[in-house]
Amino acid sequence: MSMVFPRVSRRRALQSAAAGVVALGLLLWWLLPLGEKPPSGTIVFSTGTPPGVYQEYGERLRTELRKDMPGLKVKLLNSAGSQENVQRVANGTADFTIAAADAVETYTLRHPAAAARLRGVARLYDDYVQLIVPRDSTVDSVADLRHKRVAIGLPDSGVRLIANRVLRAAGIDPRKDVTPVSDGIDTGPERLRRGKIDAFFWSGGLPTKGLMGLAEKSAFKFVPIDGDLVTRLHAGGEVDRYYRATSIPESAYPVQRGSAVPTIAVSNVLITRKDMDPRLTEWLTRTVIKSRDGIGAHVHSAQLVDLRTAIYTDPLPLQEGARRYYQSVKP
Repeated sequence: MSMVFPRVSRRRALQSAAAGVVALGLLLWWLLPLGEKPPSGTIVFSTGTPPGVYQEYGERLRTELRKDMPGLKVKLLNSAGSQENVQRVANGTADFTIAAADAVETYTLRHPAAAARLRGVARLYDDYVQLIVPRDSTVDSVADLRHKRVAIGLPDSGVRLIANRVLRAAGIDPRKDVTPVSDGIDTGPERLRRGKIDAFFWSGGLPTKGLMGLAEKSAFKFVPIDGDLVTRLHAGGEVDRYYRATSIPESAYPVQRGSAVPTIAVSNVLITRKDMDPRLTEWLTRTVIKSRDGIGAHVHSAQLVDLRTAIYTDPLPLQEGARRYYQSVKP
């Protein structure tokens, strides 16, 4: 049985379309803070070393910010990592960045006056310490690194900070008991493959593309960082409380062959300064939270950004703009 639909006049169709536009406008007004015009201007975002997660996350976030704030120009600066990132925001070289909590705490203890200007925006995801050696290496524990050529990260990186602490917890002096090499995720994988170093530390989100590339070219294995070492690490002082025992999930990298690897993790915090425009920070915080799935489709770690935990930016208090956003979405 066929059905007959009434004809819709052109005038009525135009009225319906206009009503739809009005409804869409109201919906957009509701989604945007108080219907305000998006912030504009220029901000500098310090990222990390290609092909690390900080750098990729920063690029993806810039794309999302462009959608929400077309008049905002976001300049990205590559960096050595967490330690340099914190310094840049504190001294005004950058406006926003990502840094591991242990690096933020370390800077706070060393430079309390400058650190007083720092504020948190969101807790993002965890970095996992990844200690890599060739598949046929005789190194099966951190203690086995003695007298080896070990890449401990760039001088101002978070990797350098945590690698030195892990080595000391294992009874190894990073300056005397190993040959320290300043390689990061950009050069470490290839130098390991060519036999120029015996091991390298990396601290980053899972999985890191730089290691995925190494897995495709040659075999490597992860050295476990077991619970006893983590216990000794925690005895080191205030900064070490940010490390927690965990495991690299068995599905993170194909080379694991279905086995989880004991290690430690530390949370990453998106940070800015106290004097940053609160309205801009509020908008940026909103974009960070709502773009989780979009960025997470490319940067797996970003899938772990969660509104329920984002407010815990320890050791930094929340920036006023971020606080406004979290209060606006509080149930």
